[in-house]
Amino acid sequence: MNFPIAKFLQSQSKIMVMALISAVALVFHTFFSWLLMLKLGWGMVGAAVVLNASWWFIVVAQFLYIFSGTCGRAWSGFSWKAFQNLWGFVRLSLASAVMLCLDFWYFMALILFAGYLKNAELSVAALSICTNILGWAAMVAIGCNAAISVRVSNELGAAHPRTAKFSVVLVAATSFLIGLVISLILILTRNEYPTLFSDSTEVKELVYELTPLLGVCIIINNIQPVLSGVAIGAGWQALVAYVNLACYYLFGVPLGLTLGYKLNMGVRGIWYGMLSGTVAQTLVLFLIIYRTNWNKEASIAGQRIKQWGGEADDNENDMEKVIN
Repeated sequence: MNFPIAKFLQSQSKIMVMALISAVALVFHTFFSWLLMLKLGWGMVGAAVVLNASWWFIVVAQFLYIFSGTCGRAWSGFSWKAFQNLWGFVRLSLASAVMLCLDFWYFMALILFAGYLKNAELSVAALSICTNILGWAAMVAIGCNAAISVRVSNELGAAHPRTAKFSVVLVAATSFLIGLVISLILILTRNEYPTLFSDSTEVKELVYELTPLLGVCIIINNIQPVLSGVAIGAGWQALVAYVNLACYYLFGVPLGLTLGYKLNMGVRGIWYGMLSGTVAQTLVLFLIIYRTNWNKEASIAGQRIKQWGGEADDNENDMEKVIN
C-alpha cells in the first residue's frame, strides 16, 4: 500500500510531508525497538511487531494527509470515475511489477548462486557485505529513480518535452557523480572498512579483492535506476520488462554461471557475468532514451490524460505547437 501512496504524493511534490512522516516513524521505531527487544525481552518477535507497526504508521499517516484535503484538486474524494479505463491502468501496473521484480530478483540470485560454490560460507559472507554496501549506495539511486520518474511524467503531461529531456540528463549526471564518489571512497578505504563487518581474515581479504568490482557495480547501479525511472515516467514498463528479461536472465545469468562454475572463477566469475548483464541492460536503455522523440512522447502523454479521465484540453494547443 505504501508504494502507490508514495508515488501519488511524489507526483504532487509533497516530498517534505513524506520526509516528516518517515522521520516521526523512525523515532517511534527506534524507541519501541529498544523497549520491546531489549527492555521487555521479546527479541526477534518484538522486532517484527515494531517493523509492521512502523510501516502501518507511515501508510495511515499518509492516508490521513491525503484525505485531509491538502492535495488540492489532485484529491477531491472517492468517485466511481476511478474505475473508468481501469484495464489500461492494470496493464501498465502489471508491466511495472514484472519490470521491478526482474530487476530485484536478479541481484538476489547472486547470493543464491554463491551458496553453491565450494567455499560457500566464505563466498556468501563476503558477498553479503558487498551487497549490503551496494544496497546502501542504491538508496541514492532509488531516490533519483523516484524523482526522475515523477518529473518526466509531469513534464510530458504538461507538454514540456525539452524540460523532460533536460531533467534526464541532469539527474543521470548527478547520480553518476555520486556513485563515482562512493566508489572512490570504498577503493581508498578497502583495507579498513571490511573490519566493520567481520573479524574473519579470509572474509576481509575476499572483500578487499571484490572492492574494485563493487565500485564498478555501484557506478553502473547509480545510472541504471535513473534510466529505469525515465522508462516508468514515460510509460515504457512493458518494453523495459522485455529488456530486463533478455539482458539479465538470457545473458547475464548464463554468463555468470559459466564463469563461476565451468571456468572455476568462483564468486568473481558469477559477479562478472551478472554485472555484464546489468551493463548490457543499461546500454540498451541508454540507446532507447537517446533515440526517443520527446515531442511524440508528450503527445502520447496528453492522449493518456484524456483517455484516463484527466483534463488535457488546456494543454492541447501547447502540444500542437511543440509538435509542429
